[in-house]
Amino acid sequence: MGATPTTSPFEALPEQAAAKRLLEAALREGPAHGYLFHGPPGVGKRNMARAFARCLLGTDRLHHPDMYELEALGDMIRIDAIRELRRDLHMRPFEADRRVYILQRAHLMNEEAADALLKDLEEPPAYAVLILVADTLGPIPDTISSRCQLVPFSRLSEHAMAEILAVRAPELGRAEQLSLARLAGGRFDRLARLLDQKAAKRRSVLLTCASAVYRDEAFDAAEAAAALLANARECGAEAKALEEVKVEGLDLSTRDAEQRVRHAQRGAEREELLAQLEELATWFRDLVAVALGAESAVIHVDRLEELRHDATRERVAGALQAVEAVLETWRRLEEFNLTPQLALEALFIELSSELSD
Repeated sequence: MGATPTTSPFEALPEQAAAKRLLEAALREGPAHGYLFHGPPGVGKRNMARAFARCLLGTDRLHHPDMYELEALGDMIRIDAIRELRRDLHMRPFEADRRVYILQRAHLMNEEAADALLKDLEEPPAYAVLILVADTLGPIPDTISSRCQLVPFSRLSEHAMAEILAVRAPELGRAEQLSLARLAGGRFDRLARLLDQKAAKRRSVLLTCASAVYRDEAFDAAEAAAALLANARECGAEAKALEEVKVEGLDLSTRDAEQRVRHAQRGAEREELLAQLEELATWFRDLVAVALGAESAVIHVDRLEELRHDATRERVAGALQAVEAVLETWRRLEEFNLTPQLALEALFIELSSELSD
């Protein structure tokens, strides 16, 4: 008889086959002292790191005395937090054979913090395993990444998103589920926001602005820009309120608590603004797809009738230019410290010029 297939300890976590293979091999053969989980935000890195840590410690408990998790308190991880981790690092295990350290959002380490961490990555205690979790490798010094086993993560498939939606929002129609699965862009965090009623209203505001560009003869670029910024501020206010509740239960100084709340608010505003621009680009791309008879490629499936009404051959060239203009604005806001209101106003003026009949 053949061997009975074993169940992966990561089976409950969707996709990420490459990451799972690396981690399953580590569990079989023995772990390295350093791992660097890297990939887009909202794709399961955090949960995978915790699951891997529990496997290394041989426990199902969510909290374990030999698992240490460090979170950024503000907009960066400073040297004081790494010094505290290093003090703990040289304590022997309490219950397990090893101690596991998870450094969330490791890309936020400042230079001093990274230098301090490097010392223990070069000569870690034999019982220690460090897991760094980063949204991007860019800010991570080569001296650190070269001493870690890289564990890559990617955006989840549309199929995985649709399966999650079928469980979380069975009341939605199939067309809306498919549309939201595509809009989520393979990220849990975006999917959660799209399922929120307030997020649905923000999406409606965004798409009204998108179609007004070519429908409304009295279209006002400044008003459209203000509407998108209001959406972002609303999202930031929600994140601020949630973070204020979280920090109440933590032993933080007033300064650290305020920094953490500010970071959550600013991060949510920025993420919402960039996500709106991504969706704006997909709207104009959908216009092109429908006009050229490629409806199977449409992302806004729940707005297909509206797109059929708006999509014309005459708008194809302008819509293609609109996509490029939106993506260029996204890139500039992502890379440079631009004033969002002015950048969005300039964008909507260009869109109106490209798509006016």
